[in-house]
Amino acid sequence: MCTVTQIAQLDLPLDMAAPAMAREFLRERHCAQHHSSVLPDAELLVSELVTNGLRHGAPPIQLRVECEGDGRLRVSVRDRSPRLPQVGVPQLTDEGGRGMQLVDYISEEWGAVPSQDGKEVWFRLAA
Repeated sequence: MCTVTQIAQLDLPLDMAAPAMAREFLRERHCAQHHSSVLPDAELLVSELVTNGLRHGAPPIQLRVECEGDGRLRVSVRDRSPRLPQVGVPQLTDEGGRGMQLVDYISEEWGAVPSQDGKEVWFRLAA
């Protein structure tokens, strides 16, 4: 656990501005002491998770940013849909379907945890 930065949470609106709001919140609330090198990757991945929440989830959508210390950043997105994400295999001509592939490839690890009222999808990055 980080002693520099507290856990931060944000309820996101149900519109296409939510991914940009999530990136801005992440930039403002990440631990500058531990996460500077992983911030660009974190911004990309948080956009993917929030977009998935908007397209496939159910309101409300909540973002959580947590410094685990030693350069480890954990970001999670909760929504009320019980449907867990899967890493797809889109065709070359498909316009979407690559978000979870990016999360799987870029993150140190990721997961999706069902909850009583939906799910939490998270990723972890390490400097």
